[in-house]
Amino acid sequence: MAKPVRFGVFVPQGWRMDLVEIADPVEQFEAMTAVARAADGEPGWDSIWVYDHFHTVPEPVLETTFECWTITATLARDTERVKIGQMVGCNGYRNPALYAKIASTVDVASHGRLYAGIGAGWYEHEWRAYGYGFPEVPERMRMFREAVEIIHRMWTEERPSFQGRYYTIDGPINEPKGVQQPHPPLWIGGGGEQVTLKLVARLGDACNVGGGDPGTIRQKLDVLKGHCDALGRNYDDIVKSTSVNLFLLEDGADAEEATALARGATSLEEYSKSFWVGTAEQIAERLRPVVEAGIDYVVVYVPRLAYDQEPLHRFAREVIPDFA
Repeated sequence: MAKPVRFGVFVPQGWRMDLVEIADPVEQFEAMTAVARAADGEPGWDSIWVYDHFHTVPEPVLETTFECWTITATLARDTERVKIGQMVGCNGYRNPALYAKIASTVDVASHGRLYAGIGAGWYEHEWRAYGYGFPEVPERMRMFREAVEIIHRMWTEERPSFQGRYYTIDGPINEPKGVQQPHPPLWIGGGGEQVTLKLVARLGDACNVGGGDPGTIRQKLDVLKGHCDALGRNYDDIVKSTSVNLFLLEDGADAEEATALARGATSLEEYSKSFWVGTAEQIAERLRPVVEAGIDYVVVYVPRLAYDQEPLHRFAREVIPDFA
């Protein structure tokens, strides 16, 4: 293995209906924080992650979804060691200059532990519900391209200027710019080959591609390397991450029974199409071809951590060491 693989884990923030069994919103927030602290105490975890959404998935219902950057800031102060990232910040929800300012502030608040995630956005009904409209994909991508340019300038120039079709800045002062040098790492989410991966090659510090599928990962990373070669960027300087949903079984456990609460009315067969279900050994075996495809960072979502933190600890102790 070329280099150690690092791992991050999502905390339960409500977006995936993962706090609904807790009635009190304060207790929901504290359950999320408790998972963050548990990961902070396990040296195997490099990072914790949150989503940038306002409404629950798969459908918008009247349930808790805590706001991305607010919880990024609070979790930064509730932990001491782990990095904190967003998978990923939605460009449509914040002016990019404001995004850069927020991220700079949180990087300082965390003492330099921020992974700043950004993407073009996709969840149509919450865009419209919050009054952002919902531009067609080509327009969202053009907006995204301008936004990444502005964010990078806000982090690297004293009085940047930019005049685009969608965004304009005129000498904004962004002090402090953050703690990390040369700036907070910018994680660009998405696998679009002509816009997104080219942006990664130009201005990104990390990408997130493939959803754990080795074939897709190889394809996207090949495209990324091509963009890097064309631009003279060192491909090895970019973190290559992927995200995986998984349910960690105890050795000898019955999968049908163990996953019952997590999958609800969904059959185990259907659930297994979107979640890796297996023991630590089986999960590690599925991860190996992902790493061989070029991934050096894996971000996992594990259901029901708000109610049971044991899978977080077992993954850190039984899976992560295989990739150190």
